[in-house]
Amino acid sequence: MKRRTIFLLLAVLIFTVVALRQGKLTFAAASAPQAQPAPTVASNVDREVSGIEKQIVEAAEAMPEDKFNFSPESLHIPGSDYKGVRTFGVQVKHIAASNYFIWSPLTGDKLPEGLKDGNGPESLKTKADILQFLKESFALGHKAAATLTTENMLQPPGSSKSSRLHLAEFGVAHAFNHYGQMVEYLRMNGVVPPASRGKSD
Repeated sequence: MKRRTIFLLLAVLIFTVVALRQGKLTFAAASAPQAQPAPTVASNVDREVSGIEKQIVEAAEAMPEDKFNFSPESLHIPGSDYKGVRTFGVQVKHIAASNYFIWSPLTGDKLPEGLKDGNGPESLKTKADILQFLKESFALGHKAAATLTTENMLQPPGSSKSSRLHLAEFGVAHAFNHYGQMVEYLRMNGVVPPASRGKSD
């Protein structure tokens, strides 16, 4: 009887140790950092599209609607030459229109109705409509980035003379150029750009 009790106690002890050990291994495996997928051309370009998208959309959202028709020409700054420059709203439409012109060859998407030139559709007048057009153009940028592979990135899409990678990156570079202009327009209207808020100016 004593041997049987000792045997049962020993068996319970062994099972407990094994169970605890497996629990530790399972917990360790669950809490270990998961391996990230290796970066790709598509994921790198997509990250760049996301970065400029955030800055542009936040800047456009920061400008009050009644200032979307602002242009530095209205300030009449002595010695300046702002005659005929785009208004803030047209700057935003221009970025979106250019995104479509640059990225649609990568995706094969048709241009939106009413998009005839780099200033965007004439029919878009309200801040809400312009922001929607802008956000949809960046959705196309993400779709364009997803088409890039190491096999096709140096090939031109369709009849383009530029490589797929160049077009994808040019969309980002072009948007950054106009972001700088948007920042100036915001500051001329007393609006601190969202990316600069909370930092010392």
